Amino acid sequence: MRNDPAPRLGAPALGLGDRLGGVEQPFSRDSWDDHGAEHPSPTRSGGAPSKTGHRVRLAREFTFEAAHRLPNAPPDHKCTRLHGHSFRIELLCEGEIDPHAGWLLDFAEIKRAFTPLYEQLDHRYLNEVAGLENPTAENLARWIWTRLKPELPLLTQVTVAETCAARCEFHG
Repeated sequence: MRNDPAPRLGAPALGLGDRLGGVEQPFSRDSWDDHGAEHPSPTRSGGAPSKTGHRVRLAREFTFEAAHRLPNAPPDHKCTRLHGHSFRIELLCEGEIDPHAGWLLDFAEIKRAFTPLYEQLDHRYLNEVAGLENPTAENLARWIWTRLKPELPLLTQVTVAETCAARCEFHG
């Protein structure tokens, strides 16, 4: 296991499995520090990684709590009222495995790239975040993509889940 020197953000949060009656869940704030970086990623060290012919897709999940309302929804829609969610964000990166490093990208790089956005979103009123005046799941996914893609070129998808059953998958 790689060691991540970055500090943890926040306390443990309930994951999807906790909401499904104890079903094993693959993400939680406890897993925030599961993967770290002792070595820089070969894809960020200036040169392109050697091709192995083995494409992989990495998924890194994050959760945050936030409130919002949807000002452009019909006036009688429940989402026009202030409410909150335990948002789950999944970031997918895709590419070739570097044969020397044995990975596509260090999971800690994904965390480092997302952390500034996390800090703007966690325990916030999303309508007050610049660019999220109408914070639908679709607009939030696009907002994350637009800010993250320049820092994380291998990003291929941003998923925003508001609930266990409702999510938006954004491909840029």
